[in-house]
Amino acid sequence: MLIDEEGRGQRQVAMAIERWRRISGPHFSDWISVVGEFETLIALAGYSYEHPHDIFPELLDGTAGRLDASRLGHPLMTESQCVPNDVRLGGDLRLLIVSGSNMSGKSTLLRAVGLNVVLAWAGAPVRAEKFAVSPLTVGASIRVLDSLQDGKSRFYAEITRLREIVNLASGDRTVLFLLDELLSGTNSHDRKIGAEAIVRSLVDRGAVGMITTHDLALAHIADDLPGRAMNVHFADTLENGRLHFDYQLMPGIVERSNALDLMRSVGLEV
Repeated sequence: MLIDEEGRGQRQVAMAIERWRRISGPHFSDWISVVGEFETLIALAGYSYEHPHDIFPELLDGTAGRLDASRLGHPLMTESQCVPNDVRLGGDLRLLIVSGSNMSGKSTLLRAVGLNVVLAWAGAPVRAEKFAVSPLTVGASIRVLDSLQDGKSRFYAEITRLREIVNLASGDRTVLFLLDELLSGTNSHDRKIGAEAIVRSLVDRGAVGMITTHDLALAHIADDLPGRAMNVHFADTLENGRLHFDYQLMPGIVERSNALDLMRSVGLEV
């Protein structure tokens, strides 16, 4: 008798669960979406509270692709250590080629631009003194890694990502491409030809963006895109055997490299 009552109770519970699943199950994905949206809003509100000096951006209409940022900084860096820079893209100017030595700030600048654009269109404040941006889809190739499990080299992973970004640029919304150390995994001859073709393809599709490079041959891409591309750089100085960085973005191509200085600073005889 006890077993029958226990079995009956289990069946009743199972039937109740099935009724709940039939009635409420179709709404479960909507509940998860609402919870996710609440969590997003709470996170953005928390960021705004913790960074009262960050401003809300000006969101522009149109699809031409424009970014106008004054004193732009990386939103995850300590404000006292964050060195701001001005970044402007749009109109005739579609590409910034950022050259510079190791650790000078090139990759950090790309991350700062991408993160602030995402924050702007998420409804959050941005780390800048002024920030105006049109609707942009961010396509980034930063810190692409190889995969032993997938059998893919770093270069193959990068060109696969680049193909996705080029395909994305064929859509209705302007793409903001951020390409760090473009095609650094191949020889200088193939890198120059490939980089020029990829960048030209993106610009011709109406995209705007930035590329960073150690290879100064890529800086001459601007010569093939007169008026549509501009070279900028980060510099460093060597004082008393130590490297110093000011992280200030300057016009033109970088004039020196610090690779040999860095190797000597860690004890390599070069």
